[in-house]
Amino acid sequence: MDLFEYQARDLFAKHGVPVLAGEVIETPEAARDVTERLGGKAVVKAQVKVGGRGKAGGVKLASDPADAVEKAGQILGMDIKGHTVHKVMLAQTADIAEEYYVSFLLDRTNRTFLAMASVQGGMEIEVVAEEHPEALAKIPVDANEGCTPEKAREIVEAAKFPADVADQIAEALQKLWTVFVKEDALLVEVNPLVKSGDGKIIALDGKVSLDENADFRQPEHEALEDKAAANPLEAAAKAKNLNYVKLDGQVGIIGNGAGLVMSTLDVVAYAGEKHGGVKPANFLDIGGGASAQVMANGLEIILGDPDVKSVFVNVFGGITACDEVANGIVQALELLKSKGENVSKPLVVRLDGNNAELGRKILSDANHPLVQRVDTMDGAADKAAELAAAK
Repeated sequence: MDLFEYQARDLFAKHGVPVLAGEVIETPEAARDVTERLGGKAVVKAQVKVGGRGKAGGVKLASDPADAVEKAGQILGMDIKGHTVHKVMLAQTADIAEEYYVSFLLDRTNRTFLAMASVQGGMEIEVVAEEHPEALAKIPVDANEGCTPEKAREIVEAAKFPADVADQIAEALQKLWTVFVKEDALLVEVNPLVKSGDGKIIALDGKVSLDENADFRQPEHEALEDKAAANPLEAAAKAKNLNYVKLDGQVGIIGNGAGLVMSTLDVVAYAGEKHGGVKPANFLDIGGGASAQVMANGLEIILGDPDVKSVFVNVFGGITACDEVANGIVQALELLKSKGENVSKPLVVRLDGNNAELGRKILSDANHPLVQRVDTMDGAADKAAELAAAK
């Protein structure tokens, strides 16, 4: 889960990272009182989860409370790279002498954590990495040791931070590591980390991505979720503990296992090319459990998508045998019917693996008018795409 800047700032403050005062508002007039509390001037910053706000006009300096009201009115409602601005943060102004960059992130390729730092902050780090790779220090961080004082000093020296701020940056790095670990983050980034005119180090802008797999031990993170922007189908699926992502196609996908589902998306997209460009409508992994209730929950979400014209259930029996899946499908359709759900979209089912023959027999014996059984993955994908195109 990516956080808004103001949420990242709050987490930084919670763990002692030096930040400036700031408040978030949703109406222009609210900027007046906030600016007065901030000392009469403020930086008005669009709150969107995308970079390039400054270039798009989403960051403006307000010279007084009346100007802050005007600037907030200009930014609220803006479209920045497809993201509508519903909130702005008013932050205390800073006398910026120098701008730096620091971050901690999960390095999946090398299966470790990574610290990145540069004295060239204030610009997109991708640009620094491409144009001046020598200016970006990359230091692995052992998960068992963390960012110790020695590791923080190593990062500072590798990035060639000036001696007069080295101690402050090393301390800030250790506190940012605390944010990274205590909040179960995948990314903690400060850009820019600034040296102010009086020589103090301040985290001026932050980006934090949280690991949703750790939600079970971070109940307070639920309050950080941007529910207003969430896709309603994805929100409903999350409430049912389903691993679902909405896509822009017409074939609903249900599978067991993320790898199988990803392969299914590719096969459906390929098959759809000869049926008018039909595409997958979603990613839905029901995992190892394919009980009637789990299958009913999955079908309910997918059938509730008006874009879906057909459904492809692709299951490889392993721990959960195919006969259990078949029974789950039959019972799920009955469950939905008993709830008054109008199930009218065709289902193409492919079963393989453990107890596949028994599962296929169960579906054949049920003889449900909406269910078609196809025994190969390519054949089932083609049939699902064909049915979707015919709708």
